[in-house]
Amino acid sequence: MRLLFKQRFFSWLDSYDIYDENGNTVYTVEGKLSWGHCLHILDASGQHIGTVQEVVLTFLPKFELYIQDSYVGCIAKEFTFFKPRYKFDCNGWQVNGEFLEWDYEIIDGAGCHIATISKELFRMTDTYVIDVVRPEDGLMALMVVLAIDAEKCSRD
Repeated sequence: MRLLFKQRFFSWLDSYDIYDENGNTVYTVEGKLSWGHCLHILDASGQHIGTVQEVVLTFLPKFELYIQDSYVGCIAKEFTFFKPRYKFDCNGWQVNGEFLEWDYEIIDGAGCHIATISKELFRMTDTYVIDVVRPEDGLMALMVVLAIDAEKCSRD
């Protein structure tokens, strides 16, 4: 399953559209006014299905993940020198990035490939391609991209 993640050009808060490989809108993401990033994920019909909420006042960036209104875990950046790495506390996934922070790989605890995330260059807004092995992992992979993009925006 392939998802195309595109940030909206004109938006006061973080807003994104996520398309499938046929150009159909699968998810929309709306930023909410809060202390730290708060991103609400809506399905194609406009129903709220998830939230990525930044935890403020932490040493390294950390984001809580919610499906509907139920807490499912968090993703936290780990301390590394050259390649960025993030860890999930909910399903044992690990996110490894390249030195330039454009490409990422999501693997599970056994080392099996879950998804690949690639940032498209030379675009007016942040644009990522998310290749997910199993479609049921699509929402969680999207949450990874949202957390990484929010962390990079906060740093810049």
